[in-house]
Amino acid sequence: MIDSLPRREREVFETLCRLETGATADVRAALADPLSDSAVRTLLVRLESKGLVERSPGAHGVVYRPAQATETVAVGALRRLIDTFFAGSAASAASALLGLGQKLTPEEAAALEAMIDKAVIPRDGEDKQ
Repeated sequence: MIDSLPRREREVFETLCRLETGATADVRAALADPLSDSAVRTLLVRLESKGLVERSPGAHGVVYRPAQATETVAVGALRRLIDTFFAGSAASAASALLGLGQKLTPEEAAALEAMIDKAVIPRDGEDKQ
């Protein structure tokens, strides 16, 4: 459903996902191309009507948050990205990410190695982990 959102709604939704929770002013301040408070509020209400955003009373007014866990939304977005730009190949996407030049910490490298080991399909005759 996120793919079908108009550009500004998607931008507000993605910003809220990044923040995890926030008031209208928080979302507005985090936007790359800020809108007025009333425009952000209108977009958040639209997202709420679509079931993507929930609101609750906060200490300083209404607080918004994604209706689904941010991790769930991120996994869906990543799957669409892999399908669209990497023909469904997680390995190609991972190679592209690693090719961006950002260095990994030893802990990150070890975690990736462990995940790769779990994801590898064993050849016939090899032990399954």
